[in-house]
Amino acid sequence: MTEPTRILLADDHALVRRGVRLILDGQPDLTVVAEAGDGAEAVEAAREHRPNLAILDIAMPRLTGLQAARELSRRLPDLRILMLTMYDNEQYFFEALSAGASGYVLKSVADRDLVEACRAAMRGESFLYPGTVSTLIRSYLDRARDGADLPAKPITHREEEILKLVAEGHTSRQIADLLHISVKTVERHRANLLQKLALRDRLELTRYAIRAGLIEP
Repeated sequence: MTEPTRILLADDHALVRRGVRLILDGQPDLTVVAEAGDGAEAVEAAREHRPNLAILDIAMPRLTGLQAARELSRRLPDLRILMLTMYDNEQYFFEALSAGASGYVLKSVADRDLVEACRAAMRGESFLYPGTVSTLIRSYLDRARDGADLPAKPITHREEEILKLVAEGHTSRQIADLLHISVKTVERHRANLLQKLALRDRLELTRYAIRAGLIEP
């Protein structure tokens, strides 16, 4: 018999992790070997436990699931990634694929879809929740008809990381330590954010981060 798929599960709600773990550990070919409460913990846990598959919530402290997915794809290119989320959102879906995820599963139907999504990911296949394909095709045709395209993101991935941490109340020194960069670099990125987004202070950065879905209100 082949070894079961080793899974890292990351969600900032312990009750959600417990429920998802019950679903996964009930399958003979799947086993959860590590849990994480935020995106930064997920990156460290993946380095330590070397799972085959990471299941990441999108809305998490320190690093979002999307940010963690980008980092994991860079550090561990053989790791398969699934996003498990409450957001039935086209923008998040495209960002998840761009970040290296091979599937997007809604929490509302995790008991129905998650096991198959895990197996599809390990076969090297993509998993889209039911209804996604028709929605995306219709959206694509609407944009093509109107001559529109997906809007470009106004800030870089690094600026997004720093924006999230600033909005969560971390100091420049704490951000520098978390991201392994200098305080001066943090301050430069923060100044760039204020200029790019035409904002004045931390409060306005926090409001922007909430609107962008980087932190929960």
